[in-house]
Amino acid sequence: MKLAIVGAGYVGLVAGTCFAETGNDVICVDIDESRIEMLKLGKVPIYEPGLEEMVRRNAAEQRLSFSMDLSAAVKKSAIIFIAVGTPQGLNGNANLDYVRATAKGIATAMDSFRVIVTKSTVPVGTADRIKQWIGEETAQPFAVVSNPEFLKEGAAVDDFMKPDRVVLGGDHAEALEAVKELYEPFVRTGNPILIMDSRSAEMSKYASNAMLATKISFINEVARLCEQMNADIGEVRRAISLDRRIGPHFIFPGVGYGGSCFPKDIRAMIGMGGEELEMALLKAVEAVNERQKSLLVEKVKRHFGANLSGVTFAVWGLAFKPRTDDMRDAPAIPVIESLLAAGARVQAFDPEAMEEARKIFGDRIQYTHRNYDALHGAAALLILTEWNEFRRPDFERIRNLLAKPIIFDGRNIYDPVDLRKLGFTYYSIGRNHG
Repeated sequence: MKLAIVGAGYVGLVAGTCFAETGNDVICVDIDESRIEMLKLGKVPIYEPGLEEMVRRNAAEQRLSFSMDLSAAVKKSAIIFIAVGTPQGLNGNANLDYVRATAKGIATAMDSFRVIVTKSTVPVGTADRIKQWIGEETAQPFAVVSNPEFLKEGAAVDDFMKPDRVVLGGDHAEALEAVKELYEPFVRTGNPILIMDSRSAEMSKYASNAMLATKISFINEVARLCEQMNADIGEVRRAISLDRRIGPHFIFPGVGYGGSCFPKDIRAMIGMGGEELEMALLKAVEAVNERQKSLLVEKVKRHFGANLSGVTFAVWGLAFKPRTDDMRDAPAIPVIESLLAAGARVQAFDPEAMEEARKIFGDRIQYTHRNYDALHGAAALLILTEWNEFRRPDFERIRNLLAKPIIFDGRNIYDPVDLRKLGFTYYSIGRNHG
């Protein structure tokens, strides 16, 4: 099948590449010339494990191409996916300017029936608005299908190739069947393709992210209570996760969630509720998360004092989660900003997010090529992202490089008893060992 993917960012590039992997002819379209030129050279502008190799292979086999010409791509394709950004607007709602411009661009180029699929995360009712926008520009027949994405950064290729479920929303039976056919190679093990109305499909994306964010804020709230009551969140988590109604996923305490989805989607749902629906639970989820980002700095200041002038801290981990270079709403940002505001110096390392960090902090912090280099002369180490390479470090080397053996662990990746036996002063989240 011939497809066009409009938007060669995170979602669009993963979707387009995975569709090409199953034999479809895919054109990825973007208005960013530098991004398109980079992709034509086989270079991927984002870090996502396995994606670059797949892009190169499918481009070499001429199933995947890249272009800035939306009109030509529409004319060559039977199905067009809209995967452009929907950044947060001033009122918290998703900004649909890019979606609207894309829909109108598609309409102008259409010369016969087309299926337009919304892959971007959009507010409920957007499919109806897309129909209106396209109908204003053309008399050509078309159908709109809502197809929210459920990709985890760092595992997006695997999530797309082996989805838990595929959600399709719409009222045009032939269009739904055509998109369903696209996804059938990915669900051969029996995971469902769910067909529903477009508004329910659009809501399913927000509801899914809101539930996951709620679990994170819940366990972080319990972790704070554990510290106050001298209980251990690790043991509490172990006990509640064995309840099948709760499960073990997304109940790891830490310094809060970040990334491109959870913060934006929670705010968008609050915005959708408006004044009529208070959305009190989601407001609390967001408030707990924002408060959690300050927790580690509070521990630092309790140990070193409020004035951190002249104190150097090593930071391991800048991305909002492992296996990505994404720093959008990353907890590392407010943590480092708070340290700098208190007069501290920061020496930081992340396996993938160093260039993104430079865009945010500039020359206000020092960047190191290796994780151990960040420790030289530092008064303490702060762990903000749970990269695997941080889980089993050389603790003797850490102790020798730090001015004093102090670790503030924002992801609870070390055992408090073991660290104390090794001579460290160790602070973590929600554990009665600090």
